[in-house]
Amino acid sequence: MKHLTIRLILALAFPVAAQAQSGVDAAKADGKAFGQQQAGTAQSAATTQPNADRVPGFAGTPSQSTYFDDPKAMERQAASQASSSTGYQAMRQSMDSRSRFDPVDLDAAISRSKAVNEDPLSYTSGMGVTGTQGRCVPLPPSSGTAARYKATCNTGYIVDSGTASCTVTLNASVTTVTDYLYYCPRLDPECTTFDIPTCRLTGSHPGPCLQGYKDGIRFICTEPGDPIAEYTCSAPVAGQTLIRATTRQDVTTSKNESQCTSLAADANCTSPVETCTDSDPVTRTIDGYQVTQPCWAWRRDYQCNKFTPAQDCTTLEQTPGCNLEQEYCLTDETPCRTFERVYDCPVPEQPQDPNQFICDGDVYCIDGSCETIERQPNTEFKDAVVALNAMDQARREFDPDNLTLFKGTRESCASKVFGILNCCKGKGFPLIPGIQLLVALGCSREEMLLHQKDAQGLCAYVGTYCSSSFLGVCLTKRKVYCCFESKLSRILQEQGRAQLPKPWASPKTEQCAGFTIDEFARLDLSRMDFSEVYAEFTDAARLPDELQAATDIQQKIEDYYARARQ
Repeated sequence: MKHLTIRLILALAFPVAAQAQSGVDAAKADGKAFGQQQAGTAQSAATTQPNADRVPGFAGTPSQSTYFDDPKAMERQAASQASSSTGYQAMRQSMDSRSRFDPVDLDAAISRSKAVNEDPLSYTSGMGVTGTQGRCVPLPPSSGTAARYKATCNTGYIVDSGTASCTVTLNASVTTVTDYLYYCPRLDPECTTFDIPTCRLTGSHPGPCLQGYKDGIRFICTEPGDPIAEYTCSAPVAGQTLIRATTRQDVTTSKNESQCTSLAADANCTSPVETCTDSDPVTRTIDGYQVTQPCWAWRRDYQCNKFTPAQDCTTLEQTPGCNLEQEYCLTDETPCRTFERVYDCPVPEQPQDPNQFICDGDVYCIDGSCETIERQPNTEFKDAVVALNAMDQARREFDPDNLTLFKGTRESCASKVFGILNCCKGKGFPLIPGIQLLVALGCSREEMLLHQKDAQGLCAYVGTYCSSSFLGVCLTKRKVYCCFESKLSRILQEQGRAQLPKPWASPKTEQCAGFTIDEFARLDLSRMDFSEVYAEFTDAARLPDELQAATDIQQKIEDYYARARQ
């Protein structure tokens, strides 16, 4: 190893131009192809149960089992057989015949190595294995689907309640009317002639006296005749004897309600209240005649509800990646005046960690001929890590009282429909600093904590229900979430319920119950998408600082040879 290390250092300190040979290139290509072929075979072998056909002597007791209880027996046997072992002898001869270097030469080589380490680009310019020198590539994002969240908005109507007023005026007119007076005996069948719209019964008079006597000055009737009915008609009655015709002035009044026609016809306006606005004076001259009325004008007030179309979905409609999942009525009214829309949206990308880079490629060199090592990532690692964490989470969240796993906590927040202040923004929005300010504006402390939990990916959206309404329009709504101890628990609940199936109950009744043992056993974790938590489980797997690693290796080499010179 020491001999190889010195040769590598000398190769860096004294670059030698080597002529490429086609035979060497072909051998490299064959070696790479063979390695790739064997990599797949080795991976398959690592995931296949061993048997006697694949592993010789697998079914029997291995001869090496004697070493299980006495590991040092192997050392003793090796020492006794070393002298007769051909391999051991070859190794010893190689060590004895290897090249020796003077400490002065080693010091010179180390000095040159330091110079290269301090300014590598000056020495490696144009010699990069990949054709690019000093190139650093940021690590790609984790594979799989990015985190998503449920966003909601509303469409429908806004109801405005208020008072609408209109004016009613009194119209008065004076006309000259002629009255025609007729008499008719009550027992006369001809009196039915006056049963017409233009005539009215205005009085009754005694009939002529049929028999009587005079008592001094006074006449006393002992047998009065039939009473006489008096009829007053607005027009002459043909065939009847007119008693007399008189003229008079007739005053006609009517309310002008034309200004109130639209309000009266509006089904959303009810309960009119009239208030007199013009009563002084009560007697006024109309066409030269005095007309007296208690009120000449009124204000009529209606209670009206105005329905205005409204929606707050524009932002979600214009957000790339947001897909409309469903639309449902928030109230039980018919027709529905407030709808909830649920969108499935991607969580905004977070800035990448600036320290996660990979620089150049891994290189191995033999006799001055260098080759880049191409590494193939193992896609099974992340799944294995997630599965192990899921099992650990299940152990920690097991409820012995109810025999359930991954139980959540019901939490909710309220907001006005189409309101400005929204305490339920959640995962798709950044955390807002200053909880005290939002609490002062109307959000509760519990709602702000829910906002933080949801933004951290700990809560699953269950649904929304209307908490107060007016005339079929939802005024305030309440969003319900199930919050869990970890993001992994939330993913298991969301995707596990879809597999069983075990959908969320109504937002008003959902209690965030966990899985029973049987339900959890039926879940297929391999079908679940855990890409949202891959980064959390592999966050510790950071690339080392390559420059620092090179410096540390160089220091270890120096320390080794410093000790050798002592």
